[in-house]
Amino acid sequence: MPPDVFRPTDGSPTMGPVANDDQKTPATERPTEQPADRPVGQSVGQLVDRSADRPVEPLAQYVQHLSQRVRAFDRRHPLLWDLHFTGFWVTAALIDYAGGGWRNVTHNPDTPGVLLLSLSLGLSVPLLWRRTHPAAVLLATAPFAFVNAWTGTALQAALLQLVAVYHIALRLPLRNLWWATALVLAPVAVSAARHGEDGSWSQQIGSQLTSLVVVALIGITVRTRQNHTEALEDRARRLEIERDQQAQLATAAERARIAREMHDIIGHNLSVITGLADGGKYAATRSPERAAQALDAIGTTSRQALGELRRLLDVLRDDETAHRPAELTPQPTLTDLEQLIDGVRAAGLPVHSTVEGRADLPAGRQLTVYRVIQEALTNTLKHAGPNTTAEITLVHGGRGSVTATITDTGTLTGTTGKDTPADGRGLPGMRERTALYGGTLEAGPRPHPEQGWRVHLHLPEETPQ
Repeated sequence: MPPDVFRPTDGSPTMGPVANDDQKTPATERPTEQPADRPVGQSVGQLVDRSADRPVEPLAQYVQHLSQRVRAFDRRHPLLWDLHFTGFWVTAALIDYAGGGWRNVTHNPDTPGVLLLSLSLGLSVPLLWRRTHPAAVLLATAPFAFVNAWTGTALQAALLQLVAVYHIALRLPLRNLWWATALVLAPVAVSAARHGEDGSWSQQIGSQLTSLVVVALIGITVRTRQNHTEALEDRARRLEIERDQQAQLATAAERARIAREMHDIIGHNLSVITGLADGGKYAATRSPERAAQALDAIGTTSRQALGELRRLLDVLRDDETAHRPAELTPQPTLTDLEQLIDGVRAAGLPVHSTVEGRADLPAGRQLTVYRVIQEALTNTLKHAGPNTTAEITLVHGGRGSVTATITDTGTLTGTTGKDTPADGRGLPGMRERTALYGGTLEAGPRPHPEQGWRVHLHLPEETPQ
C-alpha cells in the first residue's frame, strides 16, 4: 500500500491556529491573516459608523421616514396611486373644459363641445398607464395632440405629454428620447404653422423644447439616483451575505480545531490508560507492586488529561457566564516531549528517541511537532500489537525547519487499522497542523522487508515576514 502523502498545493495555511495555540505562538509564527482594513466586513461597519456619527436633523429624519412609508405603500398598491394621479389630471382637464378657461388661450373659440370633451379625456386618461407603458401612453396621446393643434383648440391638457416623456427618461433606454422629443414638438410646429403669427413659431417651439429638456433631465437625474441607491443596497446585501458566509466558515474551522484538540487530549491519554490498565490486570496476580505502579500511572495520566480538558473548556466558556478566568497554561512544547515518551513507556511501549541539531523553534511549530509525535505514538499503542517498539528521530535545521520521523515495528495486521482510525480525526488532524506551516506529512507502512508504520513530518524554513 503506498504511503499516505499530504502536501498543500500552494504552501499557504489552510486553517488558523487554535485559540490555545495563540497563547504561546508569536506573531511572526502565526499564519498570515488578512489585514484589518480589508473591504469585506469593514465596508458595512464604516457605513453604519459614519451614519451613526453624523447628526440627523429631526425634520429631515421625519421627511425621510414619511417618504419611505409612502414608497412602500406605493410598491404594495401601485394601482391606487395611479388612479389618484390620473383622476387629479382628468378632473383638472374637465374643469378647464367646463369652466371655459380654455377660451383664454385658444385660436378657435368655436370648437364643438364634443371635440373639447374628447380631447380633454384623450390627453389625460392614458396617464393611468404612464409607469408601466410610458411609450404607449405618448403614442396614444399623440393623435389627440395633433387634432388639438390642427383645430387651434390649444388645450393646456396637451402639456400632460411631458409626464409621459419624464417616465420614458426614467424607465426606458435613453435613445427613446429622440423620437419622443420629435413626437411632442410636431404638434407645436403644426399649431405655429397654422395659427401662429410671424415670429411666434420659434418662440413656441423654443419654449416647448426647453420644457422637454428640463423634464428629460429630471427623469435622468432621478433614474441615476435610483440606480446609485440600488447599487449601494445590492452591495450592502452582498457584503452582509459574505460576512455571514465568513462567520459560518470561521465557525466550521473553529469546530474542526476544537475537535482536533479534544482528540489530541482525550485520544492519547485514554490509549495510555488502556495500556496501563491491561498491563496492571496481568501483573495483579504475579507482581502486585507492578500493578500498583500501573494504577499510580493511570491516576497521573487521568489527572493530566482532566487538567488539559478543563483548560480547553475554560477557554471556550462565555466570558459573561464564567465565574473565574480561564487557566492560561501554555500548550505543550518540545521540552515536554520527554514526559510524553515516559508516559508511553509506562504504558508498555518501548520508545527510543534521537534528537539532532539545536532546538530553536517558535512555540507554534513546537506544538505541531509535539502533537504529530503524540498522535503517532497513540496510534502505535492502539494498533501495533504486542512486542512492538517505536523510534523517534528529530532533526532540527536552520530558520525554523524541522524533520520528525516516527516508526514502529508493529505487525502488518495491526498497522493496517491505523490508516483508518475509528474516529477519523487522527491523520486529518496531523495534516491540518502540518498545513498551517506549509509542511509535508507522509503516513504509511514501512517499505518491504521492514514491517511496521512510518510517519514522516517536515516543516520548511520560516518565510520572512
